[in-house]
Amino acid sequence: MSASDEDVSGPDELEEEVEIAKKSYHLTKETIGQQLSLLCRTGNGLAHAFVKVDLQDKNLSNISALSSYIHLCYVDISNNCLTDLSPLAPLNQLLWLKADNNSVASFKGQPFAHLRYLQWLSLAMNHVTELDGLIAPSLETLILTGNSIQKIKLQQSVSFTNLVTLELRRNGLETIEDLNLPHLRHLFLAQNNIKCLEGLEKLERLMTLHLRDNQIDNLKGLSANMKGLQYLNIRGNKISNENALQSLRLVSQSMQTLVVSENPLGETTDYRICILVHLPRLERIDKDPVSREERADALRRIRELESISDEVLNGQNEEA
Repeated sequence: MSASDEDVSGPDELEEEVEIAKKSYHLTKETIGQQLSLLCRTGNGLAHAFVKVDLQDKNLSNISALSSYIHLCYVDISNNCLTDLSPLAPLNQLLWLKADNNSVASFKGQPFAHLRYLQWLSLAMNHVTELDGLIAPSLETLILTGNSIQKIKLQQSVSFTNLVTLELRRNGLETIEDLNLPHLRHLFLAQNNIKCLEGLEKLERLMTLHLRDNQIDNLKGLSANMKGLQYLNIRGNKISNENALQSLRLVSQSMQTLVVSENPLGETTDYRICILVHLPRLERIDKDPVSREERADALRRIRELESISDEVLNGQNEEA
């Protein structure tokens, strides 16, 4: 065997070397310095500091070296191997944190209670199972797509008083209970296992409700309190007939767009007219705007239904 042959590593040895390299990687000030950007004045206005760092795809399992960078406002630590974010606690100026594709399993023991100015947080594609332990009074956007949260119950919403956008796509959610989020405007719950909408009644400022690809067969749970609801996406659910749409009347004054394709109801020839009977002010159904002809057809059907209702009522009065 030649010397050159002896130096050639086999596939197993190469894989082992790669794994060792990954495990031995340490975040250093030199590495952080190379990824800093956005020079701004510090809080007292007397000095300048970099306030943004991008540490994506670094195979990081420890970010202790970030603790001394107290002026950071924007941190991206996505696509690493992190389970513990507590070294971020001293970064009390932090406004924006993206930690997607890591291994965070719980909010308990994490630093968010210390990050009193944090407004935007994304922990998509981690291993989070519940929201207990998350305290973020200034948080406006929370993205938890692709975790393992099966139940969301927020009766005590002191920690989320300013939350405007909540994304919980692809989590295995089955129910929604007592969502007491007074300022929430955008709620994304697509690709879960939700069967009913009870629990949304307190979302009085909600504007966008995205429920694509769930198991919903009726819209009970929509509330007249939702006076600002404009966009509802129930594509790919189990809405099979017009009766399942009755609750839409409760939000008819504000609704502008309804996406209902890939439901059994969408296979009927007049499903758009059925929808307009409940939502006569609707501007768009699925991808297409409501036409004048459709609106006129819906108005005729509404009058026909009112006429039938009057006849039934008169008949009952005569019998009495």
